[in-house]
Amino acid sequence: MEAASFKVTPDNFQTEVVERSQNVPVLLLFWADQVPPSVEARQTIEGLTATYAGKVVLGLCDVAEDQTLAQHLQVRGLPALRVVSQGKIIEQLDGPQDELQLRALMDALTQSPAEAIKAQLEAVIASGDYETAVAMLQQAVNEEPGNQGFRVEFADVLVRKGDLDDARTVLASIPEDTEERDRPQNRLEFVEEAAGFEDLEELERRISADGDDLEARYQRSVRYAVSDAFEDALEDAMHILRTDRAFRDDIGRLTMIRIFSVLGKGNPMAAAYRRRMFNFMH
Repeated sequence: MEAASFKVTPDNFQTEVVERSQNVPVLLLFWADQVPPSVEARQTIEGLTATYAGKVVLGLCDVAEDQTLAQHLQVRGLPALRVVSQGKIIEQLDGPQDELQLRALMDALTQSPAEAIKAQLEAVIASGDYETAVAMLQQAVNEEPGNQGFRVEFADVLVRKGDLDDARTVLASIPEDTEERDRPQNRLEFVEEAAGFEDLEELERRISADGDDLEARYQRSVRYAVSDAFEDALEDAMHILRTDRAFRDDIGRLTMIRIFSVLGKGNPMAAAYRRRMFNFMH
C-alpha cells in the first residue's frame, strides 16, 4: 500500500510527484508551521487520505524550508493544494478548504468509471433527461463492453425512456446471474404487463366500489409501479398479501419483491416495506 503522505523537495519532485502520479493521484500541499491554517489543512488532509487506502497520496512541501516549488507552481498563499495525475496538474485549490470539499475532491479522484458515471446519472435521471442518460450509457458501454454494470443501467434507462425493443436487446446481452439484472427486467415486465390492463381511472372506480377487488388492486399496483408511484404500488400489493395469499399464487408478496428489485439495493422505502412484509408473514 502507498504511504499516505511523504515529504516533497525540489530534488525528489520528479520521482515522488510526477512519476508516482502515473499510478496514483498525488495531492501536493504547500504548508508551513508558521501559518496555522496550513497546519490545520495538513492535519485534515492527512486524516482523509489515510481513509482512501492508498488510492490517493499526499505530498507535503514545507515552504519555510524551500520556496522553489511554491514559486514554480505559482503558490501565492498558504495553504495551497495542487492535484497531480498522470504527470500533470489537474486541479489547484488556494486557501483553506473544508472537509466536505476535500472529500468530494478525493471521491472524484478515486471513483471507478462505473461509480463516477452512476453519480452523474442519478442527477440526469432525476431531471427526467433520459436522452442524455442513454447517450452517456451508450458511450460507457462502447468504452467498456465487458462492464455488465453499465449494461444493467443502460437497459434500465431504455425502459424508462420507452425504448422497449432496445431494452430487450441489451437485456439479452447480460448474463442471467449479473448483479441487479432483475431491476431492468422487472421494470420491463411491469411495462409490458400494464399494456394489457384497464386504465387507472377504471381501476379506481372498481376499487371504490369494492376495496377487496384484488384483481383491480393488482392491476393498479402494476400501473403505479410503471409510473414510479412505488409507495402506492406497494400499498396495493401489501393489501393483496394481507387479504388472500392464495390469490394468483401469492401475487401480493411476489409483486412486492419485484418492486423492491426495481427500487434497487439500499432503498429505504424497500427496506421499510420488506420489514412490514416480513412481520406480517411471521
